[in-house]
Amino acid sequence: MFKLNWGKLGLFAGGVLFGTAGVKILSSSDAKKVYTQTTAAALRAKDQVMTTVTNVRENAGDILADAKAINEQRAADAEAKEIADAAEAAAEIIEDAAENAAEAVTE
Repeated sequence: MFKLNWGKLGLFAGGVLFGTAGVKILSSSDAKKVYTQTTAAALRAKDQVMTTVTNVRENAGDILADAKAINEQRAADAEAKEIADAAEAAAEIIEDAAENAAEAVTE
């Protein structure tokens, strides 16, 4: 007929007993103190991480602003060089024209 496996039944009963005891232990006041301390530590860690993130963001903003200033200065220097080169080329053209005009007058 029906054969009862006492070993499996014993394991099941032990599991139920262990589970019930575990729930009692996990809901005890000592366990709640541990949960509270752990949560407080996690919140402190979160605050520290957020402080670090804020510092990194501020530094990144400073770096970005400095990089933009460097690029603007380079662009201004390049534009000034182009203007100086154009002025030098114009001066050479005017000088050559003046020499040619002086030669034409002397001939």
